[in-house]
Amino acid sequence: MLLFIIGIIGVIWFLLPFFFHAIFNIGNLTGVIVFGLIALAGLFRKSIRRLAAKLWKGVPGRTAVVAVCAVILSGAALVIGETACMVAAAGKAPADEATLVVLGCKVNGESPSLMLHERLEAAYAYLKAHPDSACVVSGGQGPDERISEAECMYRYLTDRGIEPDRLYKEDRSTSTRENLAFSKKLIEEKGLTPSVAIVTNEFHEYRAGKVAKALDMDYGAVPAGTALYLLPTFYVRELYGILYEWVF
Repeated sequence: MLLFIIGIIGVIWFLLPFFFHAIFNIGNLTGVIVFGLIALAGLFRKSIRRLAAKLWKGVPGRTAVVAVCAVILSGAALVIGETACMVAAAGKAPADEATLVVLGCKVNGESPSLMLHERLEAAYAYLKAHPDSACVVSGGQGPDERISEAECMYRYLTDRGIEPDRLYKEDRSTSTRENLAFSKKLIEEKGLTPSVAIVTNEFHEYRAGKVAKALDMDYGAVPAGTALYLLPTFYVRELYGILYEWVF
């Protein structure tokens, strides 16, 4: 019964982004499948135990059971390793008075999405605490956005009282790699402090840091929090993203 309840709660949790924002990606698809299987395991526990006991009596069946267990344990070890990398990257402190680089995220019309709003709140707090730091807001304009992500972030921060002359717009990028590569070029052109503080959601800091390192940037993290009902979906999606970076 406990497994069944945990499974149902997990399925609902991973579907919340779809219910509230029509977000459905590999993150919540994976979560729904995994927790759905957990719910089924709780519901059919006795049948599964009988099947496992029957399989264990023969060499082929025993091999299959061991193989399944090995895959599950390997997957768990991989998830733990990736999560440790995420946590360590989010805790990497930037240099004093580093140039802030805010990575873009979806704009709804002319307003920041929830995740972009979270990044902007983290950027605002950093800029208030470091009055000598400049800031690059980085993000182009998607086909369903009325203005560029950079322009949206610029308006948000200036409306909150951040001086316009501290803000620099990079409005051509369409990916994290372009965010950082184009921002680096802008920082060099404007003679800003080369050490950067990357603002993105906490789960994304590791991959952003990997890109920054590949671009030979001195970087640290200014992680933004993520709404609790969105975090599992984007955390799981990020696991796939990190695995892709490691493999390819």
